[in-house]
Order: sequence, then C-alpha cells, then structure tokens
Amino acid sequence: MRALIKLNLLLILRDRTIHILLAFAAILMIIVPMVSAFSMRQSQEMAITLSLSFTSFILLVSTIILGTTVIWRDIERRYTHAILSLPLDRGRYVLGKYLAVCIFLLGSALVIGCCAVIAIKIGSLQNRSDFPVQWDRIALSIGMDVLKYSVLTAMAMLISTVSTTFFMPVFVTIALFLTGSASQDVYEYIVSAQAKNFNEFSKAVVKIVYYIIPNFGAFDYKLYAVYPIKADAMGIVYNAIYAVVYAAMALSLAVICFNRREMS
Repeated sequence: MRALIKLNLLLILRDRTIHILLAFAAILMIIVPMVSAFSMRQSQEMAITLSLSFTSFILLVSTIILGTTVIWRDIERRYTHAILSLPLDRGRYVLGKYLAVCIFLLGSALVIGCCAVIAIKIGSLQNRSDFPVQWDRIALSIGMDVLKYSVLTAMAMLISTVSTTFFMPVFVTIALFLTGSASQDVYEYIVSAQAKNFNEFSKAVVKIVYYIIPNFGAFDYKLYAVYPIKADAMGIVYNAIYAVVYAAMALSLAVICFNRREMS
C-alpha cells in the first residue's frame, strides 16, 4: 500500500495541470495584500477573507481535477490492466488512489497556508485592526477545508468508478459540491414558518437531498478566523467524525462499483 501511495503521489506531482494550479495560487496570494490595501478600515479582515477563500478555491479545483481523473485516466490509458494483474485487489487500488489525493491536498494546504500567513501578515500591517490575528483559527479553517475536500474526493472517485466518460464525473462533482454547500440554508428555510407556499412533496424531496448529500457548509470556519467568535469544540469534533464516516461510506461504494466494473 505504501508503494502504491508513493507511486500515485509521484504521478500527481508530475501533472503539469497541478503545477499551473499551484503557480496560480502563488499569484493569488501576492494579490491579497494589494487588494486588502483598498479596504481602509478592515485590511486585516479583508486579507484573511481573501487568503482563506483563495486557499479553499485552489483546493476545490485540485479536488475536482484529481478526484475525477485519478481512476478514469488509468482506465482510459489501460494502466489498470497492468496494475491489477499484480497481486493487488481493486479495493486497495482505490484506497491507494484516494489516500494519495488526500495527502496531496494536505501538503498543498500546508504550502498555500504558509503563503497565506505571509499575505495576512502584510495585510494586517497596512492598517492595524482592533482584533488580533487568530492564527489557530486560520489553521482550523484550512484544516476543515481539507476535511471537506477529502469527502468531495471520495464522492468524485465514486462517480468516476461508474462513469464511462470524462465530463460526467466533473459536472456531477461540481453539482454535488454546490448543492451540499447550500443545503443547510435551503433546509432551514423549508422547515421554517416562511415556507408556507411549498407543498409537502417538495419539502420531503429537499429533506431527502439534505440527508443524502453531505453538508459542505458545516465545514466553513472562515467567519471564526476573521472575527473573534468562539467555535464550538464539540461541533468541530462532530464535523470531523462526519467527514470520516461519509468519506468511508463513499469509498466503500466506490470499491463495490469498481469491483463489478468490467475492464474492456
């Protein structure tokens, strides 16, 4: 398993698309202090918001690119025929791919996070804020983003195990992410007294979607990093457990689907 993860990491690091994406991330972090300078009174808050938003965006694009292609590319290039001919079952093959992507996301988050620290530090010096920079909460926000995108990676790999085209996993993964990011707000509106015009069938559909699709909005901790708002420790633990359980379920389904897939 260790050799499989290492091999997949090397393949990811050699991908030119990933190189371009990381270079784009560096450019975005350079822009952060310049843009935050236009905020006369909240340059620090603006720098934190932009840095965390850019970090999350880069991790999202990386997840979509890698999660949807890491298995499909091997099938398309017929690499799976040679790899699966070795004493390696398909379950370990899928797990090795997933862990390699997650390790890359974690490493990317650390590198981009270091660049974000520099950008935030410069932005905070431009105009002193009444609140100190909460570095631990910034780290928490980036860490929760890594958990969020590890769940999305598992879902993307699940879709790619049953798809025969390149575009389907990409568009479905994007749709799942957008739906999961807004599901909490939609659910709260549906169960509120303001949703009187919705029939019971529509409410039931929304509730089913809410419980099936992961709630990606629960992993958004940017607000706690920008302002001195205390985060619930138990909520953080529950979200971490939620991410692990959901990713495990998605990976289990991915292994089942991949085991039943015929390699032409």
